[in-house]
Amino acid sequence: MNPVKHSLILFSAFSLLATGCENSQPTASKSPAPTEATAPPETSASPENGHAAKPQAGGQVVESGPYYLELVTAPEANGTHIDFFLQTGNNHEAIADAEVTADVQLPDGSVQSLSLPYDAEGEHYAALLKSTAPGEYQVSIASNIKGETVKGRFSFTK
Repeated sequence: MNPVKHSLILFSAFSLLATGCENSQPTASKSPAPTEATAPPETSASPENGHAAKPQAGGQVVESGPYYLELVTAPEANGTHIDFFLQTGNNHEAIADAEVTADVQLPDGSVQSLSLPYDAEGEHYAALLKSTAPGEYQVSIASNIKGETVKGRFSFTK
């Protein structure tokens, strides 16, 4: 098994265990805790209703609390075009006023940080990852929505 995949599996397992322990203890904080979710290649079960989230744009999907996150990647001559759909979970209404950043681990292990500005015409966030190296890319996206941080983890192979 690839060491990166092994590490990702272990990280996911520990995250789930920590989340379960964290949710069982009362908290004194009034600020919302950051939400983080991981997407398998196609869909992910919603923690609220147990059904599989269906891709709206053909990408990898995570439903995290009241939010719907979808990552779509497309190869280009000078890199990979990244589209990130951030929507409310119930009615899939686009959230246009978030601050979205992505940390992408390249196949060589280095990390490239990207800011994803909002594309009003496409109702999504977008950026170009300037890397043409073949291999697996791990993507961690953080969205700041009116002070609440929502994170999603995705991966793709080029």
